[in-house]
Parts: sequence; C-alpha cells; structure tokens
Amino acid sequence: MRLRALALSLAPLTLTVVAAPVALHAQASDGLALVQTHLRAVDTMTADFTQTDRRGRSLSGTLSLKRPGKIRFDYGRSANMLIVGDGRALTFVDYDVRDVQRWPINDSPLSVLLDPSQDLSRFARVVRSDNQVLMIEARDSRRREFGTITLAFARSASAPSGLILQGWNTVDAQNNLTSVRLSNQRFNVPVADSLFRYRDPRRQGPRG
Repeated sequence: MRLRALALSLAPLTLTVVAAPVALHAQASDGLALVQTHLRAVDTMTADFTQTDRRGRSLSGTLSLKRPGKIRFDYGRSANMLIVGDGRALTFVDYDVRDVQRWPINDSPLSVLLDPSQDLSRFARVVRSDNQVLMIEARDSRRREFGTITLAFARSASAPSGLILQGWNTVDAQNNLTSVRLSNQRFNVPVADSLFRYRDPRRQGPRG
C-alpha cells in the first residue's frame, strides 16, 4: 500500500469516459484553452483527497498546492508518509521505514497540474466535454514510461474560469490504475511555503 502512493506521481479517476458529444472536435481546442486558463488563474488550492488503487484499497488525506511546482499530499493518520513537491522535485517520504525517494517534477504526469506555463495542446486532448464535465487526458508520446493522467473538472460558474478540479486517474507503464478524488476544494487561499518542506526520517527526525 505504501509504495502504491507513488502512483500519485508516476501514473485515470473512476469517472467513466463516455462517448463524446457531437461537437467534441470543435470544442477540443476551446476545452484545452479553458483548462489552461483555469490552471493559470489558480495560484493555490487546498482539498481533501481519497486515493484508491486497482485493488480498491483507499487512503485519505489533505492536499495543498501552490503554483508553480509545489504540492503536498498529507495522509494524516491513514498512513505515516508524505508526498511533497518543492518546485523542483517530488519527494516520497515513508516515516515507518525511514525511506526517501526523489524524482524531477517534469518526470511526472502531475507536472500538468504544477506547471501552468505548459502548452497543453502539445500533449493533452479533450476526452469529454459537456455542460457538466470537462475531462482531458495527458501523456508524453516520447516518454511512455511516465504513464497517462486523466483530469476531471466540474463546470461551476463560481469557480476560477468556471472549473473545479474533481480529481484524476493515473495509469503507469505497468498499467496500474490509481484514482484520486477531491472534495472541499478551496482556491487562492493562503498556503504557507513551510508545508512544502519535510523532516528527513533518515536523520531520525519525526514526521514533517
């Protein structure tokens, strides 16, 4: 279970991708542009999350995001671990076994969320667009080992650019599926930079 948390950053939501509406091709570029505008309008976000793996096992916690590049998955009491992005790298910290693993943010599909300056049209496509939901799928065709991420947004007039991120699915190179659902989303609220630091368990320190 502990290592499956890595799929948050390596690896589509148990939201069903249904047949596209008739005008999907005409809407595709507009949909990507809308997501891009939303990402650029959200400097910070906090939410509760529930992560579910392919066997149906779940972990819950809190998500904090600060663009560009900073993210924290805090599993609270459900697991003694963290995933933290400090703007340059993502770090997986397991306090039970005192293990730390790091990899560049750009080597993760989560970079779609963390770097709003990217041109989504280069690696993403709209897979559903209607009056309620907008879903995009992103993958790097040159680096298939990094997997695929499918982001799901609910349409809401009161949210930045009319979208609320509901969660995502990730599929890694071994076809392992991990789903993340969000709730209690809050946008552009104060988020301290200290959240994106952690105590290194290899130095005998307590959890960060």
